[in-house]
Amino acid sequence: MPTDTTLLPTSSEANMRVNSTNESGSRKRKIICFSDFDGTIFMQDTGHVLFDNLGCGPERREMLDEQIKTGERSFRDVSEEMWGSLHVPFDDGFKIMEKTLEMDPDFQSFHKYCIGNNIPFNVISAGLKPILRRVLDTFLGEDQSAQINIVANDARIADDGSEWKPIWRHDNELGHDKALSVQEARKEAKLRCEDGTIPLIVFIGDGVSDLPAAREADVLFARRGLRLEEYCIENNIAYIPYDTFADIQREIERISQEDEKKTAGQGLPARFNPRANLWRRVSSKTAVPLYTPEAPVARASA
Repeated sequence: MPTDTTLLPTSSEANMRVNSTNESGSRKRKIICFSDFDGTIFMQDTGHVLFDNLGCGPERREMLDEQIKTGERSFRDVSEEMWGSLHVPFDDGFKIMEKTLEMDPDFQSFHKYCIGNNIPFNVISAGLKPILRRVLDTFLGEDQSAQINIVANDARIADDGSEWKPIWRHDNELGHDKALSVQEARKEAKLRCEDGTIPLIVFIGDGVSDLPAAREADVLFARRGLRLEEYCIENNIAYIPYDTFADIQREIERISQEDEKKTAGQGLPARFNPRANLWRRVSSKTAVPLYTPEAPVARASA
């Protein structure tokens, strides 16, 4: 799949920008983005594409999804059955995803905007990291993909495809408890950026799996017409609807200008949510690095 090969800024160039002040002497506040993956960056769910085409099939998958919703079975239990229904090599499974997945039409330009403005972009997902990384490498190119940190479950996949087994981040019914990931990182992270300013935390999502994060950001973006937006309306949570990442980029620009005008980058963000402190700690340089080396997918011998 062709990708835009426009040169990306070096880390030193980005650091020069974030440390600079404008003509009035005010400091531009750092912005940090956290985002869901399935249904947000990509319009489809990566797991659903695999299960429906190569695994248990759409009818069984929908039945299993309903068991999660009703509480009959845990997310982890159901997910293990879904992933266990796959018996194809990883590369064969990826071919289906490459043909089926559609990236938000404005995500690549938005991510370049983040890189150019030294805005760390982090994916937090209940999916499998090897799949998400391969998808990003293919659709964005490895250079851009490498600048996205992924917090997700790992996987053990047999070379012959006979086993697809999630390696869960947490030993609980969720498998990956996003809130717990935040708490784990908090111990070694700081509330403030290196220059003493308090960053603005942005979360971008679309559905039910994003509900725990809905109250934990300074600025929340919910894809228009989907479950996260419904939840925000039902619970009187402030949010900004979006159709594509172009809407998000436009709003972030506006919010950044608003914050600079009201605070000059000092003290609390103009749109400050105390509950977002958890995300601020996760976003520290030690907890969520801009460039994160990852181990290759674990593969079992056939």
